[in-house]
Amino acid sequence: MSGQSNANSLPPPVAWRYSGNQLKRWRTKANVSREQLAAASNYSPDTIKSMEQGVRMPTPRVLDVADGLCRAEGLLSAAKDYLQKEKFPARAQDFMEREKEAISHWSYETTLIPGLLQTEGYARALIGGRYPPVGQELVEERVAARLERQFLLTRTPPAAFVFLIYEAALRTPLVDAEQLGHILDMARLGNVLVQVLPFERFVSTALVGPMVLLETHDHERHAYSTGQAMRQLTTDPAVVSVHMERLSLIRTMALSPAETARFIERMAAQM
Repeated sequence: MSGQSNANSLPPPVAWRYSGNQLKRWRTKANVSREQLAAASNYSPDTIKSMEQGVRMPTPRVLDVADGLCRAEGLLSAAKDYLQKEKFPARAQDFMEREKEAISHWSYETTLIPGLLQTEGYARALIGGRYPPVGQELVEERVAARLERQFLLTRTPPAAFVFLIYEAALRTPLVDAEQLGHILDMARLGNVLVQVLPFERFVSTALVGPMVLLETHDHERHAYSTGQAMRQLTTDPAVVSVHMERLSLIRTMALSPAETARFIERMAAQM
C-alpha cells in the first residue's frame, strides 16, 4: 500500500539506529566481543545485539560501559543526551512528525479525550494507569511530552483543528470538571472546533475507532488510524478517501460547536 506504515513496519528512531551503529563500530574497532560488553554492563548478548541493530534504545549504562571498554573518550557516552530527546514511542513518531507539518488536522475519538485537549491530570491518570505498567519516570516524561505537543494549537501561523468526540469519551471516570473546562477553553480558540457526537445521534461508523486526517502545506493528506495492536499512517488515496468520508459523516451527525459547548457546560455543572 503506497505511503503506508504500521506498528510492525515503522523504523526505530534515527537516534537509536545511529547510536547502535556507533556502539557496534567502536566495539569492533576495540576488539571487544559482544559477550564481554554484555557481561560488563549486566545485559544479555542478545540485548546488546538489539541495541546495536537499533531495534532497542541503547541505555546510558551500556553507553558508559562501552565508552570505557572501547576507549571512546566520551564519544559514546555523549549519545545519551540525544537518546533522551526521544519523547514519544517509536510507533508514534512518524505521525508526530507529520502532525507538526500539518495545516489542517481533523480527528475523531471514541473513548478518550484527544491528546491535544488533555489536561495534565487526565494525561497522567491515563498514562500511569496503563498495563503492563510503566515506571513513574517514564510516566512523567510522556506526560511532559504530551503537554508540550499541545503548542500546535497556538502556534503561528495557526493550523486548523476539528476535534470530533463521541460522548462515551466524556463519560469515563477520568474526565472531571477541569478536563471539561479545558476542552471549552480550547474550543474558544479561533482555529479550533470541537463537536460532540451524542449517544442519541449514534451511527455505526462511530464505532470504527479513532482516526486522524492531516493535510500538509503541499496539500498531501495523511490518514492515521489506531487500534490495540495496530497503527497505520498512510497517504494511500483510497484510505484517505475512506477517512474523509467517515469524518464528514460523523461531523454531519455531531452537535454543532455551539451546541457542543452547551452540552459540555451541562455536564460540568452536574459534577
